[in-house]
Amino acid sequence: MAPIVSIKDLSKTYASGFHALKGVSLDIEEGEILALLGPNGAGKTTLISIICGIVNPSGGQVMVGGHDVVRDFRATRSLIGLVPQELTTDQFETVWNTVSFSRGLHGKKADPAHIEKVLKDLSLWDKKDNMLRELSGGMKRRVLIAKALSHEPRVLFLDEPTAGVDVGLRKGMWQVVEKLRESGVTIILTTHYIEEAEEIADRIGVINGGTLLLVEEKAALMRKLGRKQLSVELTEPMTTVPPALAGFGVTLEGEGTRLVYDCHPDKAGAAIPALLAALSAEGVGFKDIATRQSSLEDIFVELVEGGR
Repeated sequence: MAPIVSIKDLSKTYASGFHALKGVSLDIEEGEILALLGPNGAGKTTLISIICGIVNPSGGQVMVGGHDVVRDFRATRSLIGLVPQELTTDQFETVWNTVSFSRGLHGKKADPAHIEKVLKDLSLWDKKDNMLRELSGGMKRRVLIAKALSHEPRVLFLDEPTAGVDVGLRKGMWQVVEKLRESGVTIILTTHYIEEAEEIADRIGVINGGTLLLVEEKAALMRKLGRKQLSVELTEPMTTVPPALAGFGVTLEGEGTRLVYDCHPDKAGAAIPALLAALSAEGVGFKDIATRQSSLEDIFVELVEGGR
């Protein structure tokens, strides 16, 4: 089956000469959740803006649902819902009216039952008659999501959707995201909360300097780039690593009071017992042992810093 979004060699250079995107290629499958990670200025918002038809590309092609986003703008835009970073809403309009109006903007007939369902799913039903200026920042962001879902899109872009949202509302939003995925909606999100991407995404993409560094299934990425670290607190400080331990690649830290060993998780089951046996054979005393598995955030930082 063809991907719902297909990006081929996409580039964008602004009038200032800034190269925001450099030959990005990516296929996004229908019904998946893709988390796009990258530092500020990496090209995330430019990429989303081109797919949504807000910004024109300098080169390359984007297809959504089999339609070219430049040639078939109306067809592709009707398939896409966008939740932008900025809280851009009419402050003197009611929640019900602004969400209903968004549906009409996309050429869809009025459907009060659908609008009611969206507002209830986002815990906005009791606020439907409130003007937007009366809502909290977190509630306004939920209204943006409701507006994006008003015309029943097949692809939903969430650009930093939980920025400025408290923990309770954030968890509620991700529950909504999971329900949308279960209904077949494809979701692409950018976020600074890497733990959320680690929890909810099917695949992770990392972009930096306008270049897509990688796109991997989350589990495969953790296996491929994850590390396990063993930290051994010594009973007596060392000045150098004993020769018998040098083959393990251990390092001394904490002014010689701690031995640190990094290894791939797949090798940890055999390597760590071997290291501990070597410590005992050398007569090295230790009083505490701790292990730590690298997180998605560790991998992200390593990739971004390595790509600079």
